[in-house]
Amino acid sequence: MAATSSSSLKLILASASPRRKDLLAQIGVVPDLVTSVEFDESVLPGETPREAVERLARGKAEAAKTLRRSDDDLILTADTIVACGRRILGKPTDEKDARRMLQLLSGRRHQVLSAICLVGSGDTITSRTVVTRVSFKRLSGQELDAYLASGEWDGKAGAYAIQGRAGIFVRGLEGSYSSVVGLPLYETANLLGGAGFALLEGWTP
Repeated sequence: MAATSSSSLKLILASASPRRKDLLAQIGVVPDLVTSVEFDESVLPGETPREAVERLARGKAEAAKTLRRSDDDLILTADTIVACGRRILGKPTDEKDARRMLQLLSGRRHQVLSAICLVGSGDTITSRTVVTRVSFKRLSGQELDAYLASGEWDGKAGAYAIQGRAGIFVRGLEGSYSSVVGLPLYETANLLGGAGFALLEGWTP
């Protein structure tokens, strides 16, 4: 059964990512509206991965405020980036760029950072940032070719989807699996619950 709010709060998911919608459904949360906002996701010169992901998530939240029709509306935004050291790996521009990213991640540990923001009463914004460490096996040329041929890398930060075929590359993970997919569920539930949105009966943070 989908989660609803006892105070008739409406939830707007301001994200074009189907994975975030699916993750919310996993905990019984069905947004009243799923949409996207126009926002430049370019990383600024000199930004650290954490600074970048937090600025992007908050920028989307600010841009999404116009979607609110009532003070009872909640807006959820998120951004996820992959970082290898200070190098930020966004969505690859083409297959060659995807190959470069995967070769960089091969046999190494990297970070996946997800920042979430919730716009609530009075247009206030509350946020959380989650950092997860992921270790990849060393990828052979044949593995790289096969994964690139699958096309799964397209539109994925860091050129891979942990919930897909790339799951076989992961030797270890420290942190939140759902955050690597695109939305840290524990922290999201905390924000929603703190704003009065009803979740699983009996749930407490």
